[in-house]
Amino acid sequence: MAVPQGNPGAAELYTVRLWFPVNYKIPAHSHPTDEHVTVLAGTLYAGKGDKLEPQAGTALTVGGFALMPAGMNHYAYTKKATTILLHGMGPVEFNYVNPADDPRHTGKK
Repeated sequence: MAVPQGNPGAAELYTVRLWFPVNYKIPAHSHPTDEHVTVLAGTLYAGKGDKLEPQAGTALTVGGFALMPAGMNHYAYTKKATTILLHGMGPVEFNYVNPADDPRHTGKK
């Protein structure tokens, strides 16, 4: 993760660049603020809903953009290494639909 602008933990504009490995999964969650996603390399599969559905995600390829509105449950996954740019207004918060999916509480990374 790289933070080229701002502090994602503060109430200010932020930009972060994230790299995800092959077959990375981000379970269903929401944020209290809008999340803007742009794919820089690879393909990010994203979907709306309360559960990660590996066959239902929409493929976002290089240059692809998605807006995840505040409060909307969504998920994402990769099939190959992928780099994305996230930006929005902080602080960034994750609210997992299933609390057991929250890596902050299970030791998963």
